Amino acid sequence: MKTIDSVLTEKRSFPPSGTFVEQAHLDAEGLRLLREKAQQNPDGFWLEQAAHITWRTPPTQGLDDKDHPFVRWFADGQLNITESCLDRHLSTHRRNKAALIWEGEPGDQRVLTYYELHREVCRAATALRKLGIRMGDRVIVYMPMVPELVIAVLACARIGATHSVIFGGFSAEAIRDRINDAGAVAVVTADGGYRRGKVVPLKHNVDEALVHCPSVKHVVVVSRTGQDISMHPGRDHFWTDLVRSEAGVCEPAIVPSEHPLFILYTSGTTGKPKGVVHSTGGYATQVAFTTKYVFDLRDEDTYFCTADVGWVTGHSYIVYGPLINGATVVIYEGAPDAPHRGRFWEIIDKWGVTIFYTAPTAIRAFMRWGDAHPRSHRLDTLRLLGTVGEPINPAAWVWYHETIGRGRCPIVDTWWQTETGGVMVAPLPGATVAKPGSCTQPLPGIAVEVVHKDGSRCGKNEGGYLVLTRSWSGQLRTVYGDPERYRKTYFGDLKVDGRPVYFTGDGARFDEDGYLWVMGRVDDVLNVSGHRIGTAEVESALVGHPHVAEAAVVGRPDDIRGQAIVAFVTLRGGHAGSEQMAGILKEHVVHEIGAIARPEEIRFTDALPKTRSGKIMRRLLREIATTGRAMGDVTTLEDMAVLQRLSASDSDEE
Repeated sequence: MKTIDSVLTEKRSFPPSGTFVEQAHLDAEGLRLLREKAQQNPDGFWLEQAAHITWRTPPTQGLDDKDHPFVRWFADGQLNITESCLDRHLSTHRRNKAALIWEGEPGDQRVLTYYELHREVCRAATALRKLGIRMGDRVIVYMPMVPELVIAVLACARIGATHSVIFGGFSAEAIRDRINDAGAVAVVTADGGYRRGKVVPLKHNVDEALVHCPSVKHVVVVSRTGQDISMHPGRDHFWTDLVRSEAGVCEPAIVPSEHPLFILYTSGTTGKPKGVVHSTGGYATQVAFTTKYVFDLRDEDTYFCTADVGWVTGHSYIVYGPLINGATVVIYEGAPDAPHRGRFWEIIDKWGVTIFYTAPTAIRAFMRWGDAHPRSHRLDTLRLLGTVGEPINPAAWVWYHETIGRGRCPIVDTWWQTETGGVMVAPLPGATVAKPGSCTQPLPGIAVEVVHKDGSRCGKNEGGYLVLTRSWSGQLRTVYGDPERYRKTYFGDLKVDGRPVYFTGDGARFDEDGYLWVMGRVDDVLNVSGHRIGTAEVESALVGHPHVAEAAVVGRPDDIRGQAIVAFVTLRGGHAGSEQMAGILKEHVVHEIGAIARPEEIRFTDALPKTRSGKIMRRLLREIATTGRAMGDVTTLEDMAVLQRLSASDSDEE
């Protein structure tokens, strides 16, 4: 098997400051000892982490791997996760501490203490029980980023119902497919939500979907926008009508550790979406551990993650992980540029945010909008920055560090997936010297390898397939209703030491210091004149030019070289695309990487096609580069106009 060529080098490093190290949960020596403990006794390590959540029956068993790849963790333990998130804080100083600080896009706001959040969750849980929803039932949650979204999720968990949150940007067709796959008995939604000043018609989308969803018996509707909606008699109920008279007490359903907490659907390029199933005890253990140590979370922190709860980042690092750790969590409903491009920085200053977690695509958008927006805000409460979603370009990392963090905030570049449940590879901010563009090293208890197709291990700086060779407590348990798809998708062909291993779908390399560099999805690897090049490295080279804000690189068929490199580029404010600029950028890539990575074509654009979660839809760009138009599924695309402009545009001529 031909390896993936490593073509980009990064020599800069950023150690944590002495001040940060002094107050951190773990320093370098503490991390070394924790890694050593996890390596010597993995079950003991995870059982030790499990002791930090609340159990009704504490587990005595770690991993049960007898039916590999179908695993069980803490199988003899029993719990309700909401007791870790809420109840246990009520007898402490956190009772009247802010749990949620919410801002809506129009500027409305609400603060809920742990006591208030517990009361609202109990009221909603009782209301769901009275509708006949029982332990094991599946409930769809399709809502804007409002407090009731978090309350609904926790209310489902309180009664042992399995929640499945659908991102508010999905269409009626996508909702229908997910409801039917899950066999959901109820939907919790809202009349609408706000996005860039417009109302997203959530209830209308649900009504359209339910024409073909016979399993749904009840729809609960939160009044958010006040728009006119249809209410189906006997099926539809307003949230306020259901919860108004309920008491703030609800006995939690005690479930086995392996009880399915949630199903989260991942959308693929083809076929129906996969329902990723996460258990309760194992998932809770991993997100509690990673939230505390990756974000160095402490009681006085105010934590702001910009994700949507419709994605796994919102599940793990807005709801469950932070609340288990007793954090104060800021949630925001709208877009980062509504009503202005300084909205996030305004929120940080207003609420004294100390930890900020966002995506590389957002960071590159901030770069494109210019330094004036963050520079006009203090941002002096920030002490830690994080990034999630895809590899971050070194240039964007350094800009984030200098412009947002003002050179004092460590950055935790986290690699993980919907399927992993929580962070797998990341620096621990008081213990790890960061390298821009690298997610650094696997966390304690996580076994990561980079291998060839035949399962043999790659050498240092040799690109290959990123695999996980041992189970971890937050591992997905199956694909809902389709165990064979689970086996084939994640434990298909790759074996290490003769045993099937979890294949992440990513290409990666370890450098000489044991730092991991994710090189992009294997499906996106370019084959240029016999060289296999990861798109992430070419994109990093382009973004390293001072005039470039963002870049996406794809391949198109080429009779001579196999594939030609096509780059879609957005420029920073004040710079215009031209034939001359295209030439400059091509030579910049040659200088940074070499002639083999020189783009054949550069297309300038004002924006790249992205999902509402901020991921670049490279599949659509490949179609445009090859045929001139995008033909595939665009359900998750945020702005259709971007695609239309790209399809109509001409490439640079040489």
